Amino acid sequence: MTFGIYLVTDPVLCRPRGVTATVAAAVAGGARTVQLRDKHADVDEHLRQLTDLAAVIDGRALLLVNDRLDVVHAARQRGLPVDGVHLGQHDHSPARARDLLGPEAVVGLSANTPAHLQALARHPLGTVDYLGVGAIRPTTTKTDHPQALGIEGFRKFAARASMPCVAIGGVRPEDVGPLRQAGANGVALVSALCAAPEPQGAARRMRAVWDRTERSTT
Repeated sequence: MTFGIYLVTDPVLCRPRGVTATVAAAVAGGARTVQLRDKHADVDEHLRQLTDLAAVIDGRALLLVNDRLDVVHAARQRGLPVDGVHLGQHDHSPARARDLLGPEAVVGLSANTPAHLQALARHPLGTVDYLGVGAIRPTTTKTDHPQALGIEGFRKFAARASMPCVAIGGVRPEDVGPLRQAGANGVALVSALCAAPEPQGAARRMRAVWDRTERSTT
């Protein structure tokens, strides 16, 4: 599984275009993963958004939800093509997510310290599918982010991890190539796509860099 260019939505940065139109454009440009992140939406609003996003994605990208395990479970119960959830360290346990969503769902987990890797090792193999690792740079879209790792810090962390790592937090378009070289299985972007004047073109350019850059295997 490759996460590639990975859009994390922000309802404020997507204005006035809107989240659905931003996602449609980014996926048309080559984004492979979309994470719906809306800290203020209730379950019903999440489900409305997921219905719209599933329609515009049309199977061309993974569709994940930030934090809200209850939303993902409800969506899958309704037959919506939602692929999984991304959890923070203080959200539901990944074991709970795996038990609730089943073996085919994608479960991602934020991680950035050796202690996080040690805790992850206590879970059965297959509990977590990938790690969201960052922040890469300081970012205003998540004010409580941990100290920035930088690209070299990401490289060292990814080399210690036993699963795919997606770089997240303050990632700029010019970071896509270096992060892939550093071992990234995906690069998660918020402002670089949500606030882009033309998200389809921005995604296309970053996808082109991603595709032509060789990923390190060390």
